[in-house]
Amino acid sequence: MSQTSGPLVYTFDRIFICIEMKLSVYTKRALLGGVLSLLIITSGSLILGSLSGYEAKVLIKNSIAGLNTLCNTIALASATILALLLTLLSLSSGTNSKLKKDHYQHVLVIAKVDTAVFIGAVMGFLLFNLPITESENVPSNWYSSIYYISLGLSSILSASLIVVVLMLYNTVVNIIKIVGLGQKDHPLTIDEE
Repeated sequence: MSQTSGPLVYTFDRIFICIEMKLSVYTKRALLGGVLSLLIITSGSLILGSLSGYEAKVLIKNSIAGLNTLCNTIALASATILALLLTLLSLSSGTNSKLKKDHYQHVLVIAKVDTAVFIGAVMGFLLFNLPITESENVPSNWYSSIYYISLGLSSILSASLIVVVLMLYNTVVNIIKIVGLGQKDHPLTIDEE
C-alpha cells in the first residue's frame, strides 16, 4: 500500500496485515467453529422463506425483546472475558516456565476479537432499541429487509462470541497443560537449557 495519509489507507493496510498474518492451528479451529455456527444459525432463518412487509413487521415486533437480550448477554460475556484475560496474563507471567511470544500474541488476538464483539453487541443493542415498528415514515416493503438485517447481525454476533470462546478454550487448555500439569516440552514453552 502507498504511504499516502488518511484513515482509509491506514485501515486497508491493517486489514491486509491481518489477512497476511499467519494464523495458528487453534485460531483456525476457532474460526471454523464460528463459520459452522454462523451457517447453522443462518440456515434457520432461511427456512422461514420470503416474507412480506407486514409479516416481517410482526416478526420484528415479536423478536425485538429477544434480540435486545441477546445483545446484552453478548456484551456482558465479552466484557467478562476481557476482564478474565487479565487474570490469564497474570497467571501466565507467574509460571515457572517461560512462555513464548506466540502465547501472548494469541491472547492479544483474543482481546482484539472480543473487543470487536463487545462493540458490535453494544451497537446492535442501540440499533434494536430504535422504535422502527412504531414509525409511520418507514415504507412497509422495507420491513423484510430490516428483519433479515437484524437476523444477520444477531447471527454474526453469536458466531463471533463462539469464536472468542473457542479461542479462549484453546488458551486455557494450554495454560492448564503448562502450569497445572507442569508439561515442560509444550510448544509454547521456552527451553531453559
